[in-house]
Amino acid sequence: METIQSKAAQGRVADAPNGHWVYRVLPRSIWPYAQLARWDRPIGWQLLLWPCWWSAALAASAYPRPGDPLLSLLPAPLYLVLFLVGAIAMRGAGCTYNDLVDEDIDSQVERTRSRPLPSGKATRRRAWLFLVLQALVGLVVLIQFNSFAVLLGICSLAVIAIYPFMKRITNWPQLVLGLAFSWGALMGWAVEFGDLDGPAVMLYIGSILWVIGYDTIYAHQDKEDDAIVGVRSTARLFGDNTKAWLAGLYGGALICFAIAFASAQAPVVALAGLIAAGAHMVRQIAVLDIDNPDQCLRLFRSNNQVGWLIFLGLIGGAVWVALKPLV
Repeated sequence: METIQSKAAQGRVADAPNGHWVYRVLPRSIWPYAQLARWDRPIGWQLLLWPCWWSAALAASAYPRPGDPLLSLLPAPLYLVLFLVGAIAMRGAGCTYNDLVDEDIDSQVERTRSRPLPSGKATRRRAWLFLVLQALVGLVVLIQFNSFAVLLGICSLAVIAIYPFMKRITNWPQLVLGLAFSWGALMGWAVEFGDLDGPAVMLYIGSILWVIGYDTIYAHQDKEDDAIVGVRSTARLFGDNTKAWLAGLYGGALICFAIAFASAQAPVVALAGLIAAGAHMVRQIAVLDIDNPDQCLRLFRSNNQVGWLIFLGLIGGAVWVALKPLV
């Protein structure tokens, strides 16, 4: 289905993949709301999910003792499912809110003017209602956790609320996005221990640096339109020095992750995931062409693989601790 959504025609938005299940399965009346929530672009909730799963896995395998059974070293499946549902719901709510705030900007940018609000396929009133429904799903997920985690999760709403306005007043909106998208690095630990400790804080800082890096790559898609309409970003700030900045950001993220792992006494095998993730980040920097929007989008999406590598490293470390006495 090749139609790009506009005021005259309904179809996929400009940067959505062809043949996605949203357009094959859902009735056309639902398409605008699926687009508001970005169900046709799952990379957003995937990147929001990874800090949650990293934190849950790190907390589960933290401070291991000889003889600990494997199941006690792995994150609880229920928590992983709850974080998954919460990530999808809150990413959708956040995107809907962002579109409501940015409708005037989106209408002036080539890649975003086909979104439901600027294209006229969804009304603001219905978008607000859809936002509330998604937020309620997130609330149902949140109240399944302990009281400290519930309070911590509610605190994230302040960061989410201010993020859409940051691109108007600072060159570092990606930093604020990092504060929001990395919140799960605190949540997984809080759910397990009912408080926050050094490992969770270092994981959070590392995740913030990672988010700034990958979203800078993403922002290079729109830098020309952003300059015209006055939208600020680290892509515009870094410019031709982007690769050097990415090296610092990604390198700092890996150092923070390593400190978090060491502080939590995570099994040394978990470092294999960090090494593999580091190699992936190096490749991103090496091949990046900031003037190739399609490649920028591909490299941005490839950070889902970074998430998998770090998570599987933590799971592998837990398995190693459980099996080591048997070797």
